[in-house]
Amino acid sequence: MANVNFDELFDRFNGMKIGVIGDVMLDTYWWGHVERISPEAPVPVVALDRKEYRIGGAGNVALNLSCLSADVSILSVIGNDDDGSSLTKLFTGNNIGTKYLLRKNSRITTSKSRIISRNQQMMRLDSEITHDLSDEDEAALLKAVEQYITKEKPQALILEDYNKGVLTENVITKVIELCRKHNVITTVDPKRKNFLSYQGVDIFKPNMKEVKEGLNLLIDDINKNVLDLIHQKLEAKLKHAVSFITLSEKGVYYNQNEKSRIVPSHVRNIADVSGAGDTVIAVASLLYAATRNVDLMAEVANIAGGLVCEEVGTVAINKNQLLEECKLLLANNE
Repeated sequence: MANVNFDELFDRFNGMKIGVIGDVMLDTYWWGHVERISPEAPVPVVALDRKEYRIGGAGNVALNLSCLSADVSILSVIGNDDDGSSLTKLFTGNNIGTKYLLRKNSRITTSKSRIISRNQQMMRLDSEITHDLSDEDEAALLKAVEQYITKEKPQALILEDYNKGVLTENVITKVIELCRKHNVITTVDPKRKNFLSYQGVDIFKPNMKEVKEGLNLLIDDINKNVLDLIHQKLEAKLKHAVSFITLSEKGVYYNQNEKSRIVPSHVRNIADVSGAGDTVIAVASLLYAATRNVDLMAEVANIAGGLVCEEVGTVAINKNQLLEECKLLLANNE
């Protein structure tokens, strides 16, 4: 990829309009230290040092896009509660548009609280509703999506599913129809529940575990021939354009029009894989919208996913760091 001008490419990200629809979350991190065991039960006593709020779920995909200088909007349904207010404030503070973020009394905002000591997660407390949106909330969300697409004219819309009930089968179908009608690229990070509902999308990006569950496959040996067969199975059911499968420490795989490749991962000091998939779909969507080059998309997204795994907790990609890594690892790669 010696002919790619990465400075020019990354400049093209500035102001690109990308929407993210799916399950958003508030991630709370309680950082502390352990000095003794509780006299009440055989559990460690964590003395809290600091508390930190972060954007999670589909919101983390939007955060990654914002960190890459895209003009990003979040489309979802959250609770009309304190966690919803905290999350909305975080979105606004990170230049993520909330005009199409709906707050409803019928939902609560998904919140995940993690207690961490010595860079290790000791416990997680979840507060959430996981049943599908009501018909009323579903209709309101679809109206917001239509307004966003017609008014903002985004280049791509990412469907980010965390199985919390926002991406119902009806929402998925209608959103894809709207995007196709208005020539908006659709990219998907699926979960098992609606795995085969994403008919006709541009990019379908599951991880290997999700592929095995979604297609009921019992396979251990992962190689290019196996992945090519998996793409054929997915294409037969979804009629999508590109399969983009993350392979954990083995890298990523893509297949477009029978052109396929495994892009191996780069050596990293892995600290935490949390949120890596969010970074990969964000970077891949932006790259594809900017270039329509699937090989380049896979290479850059692969690097980005590895970079965020070097940090503890869910963190977004650093644009300058990603740029320098691309120059280092790809600029002289023929």
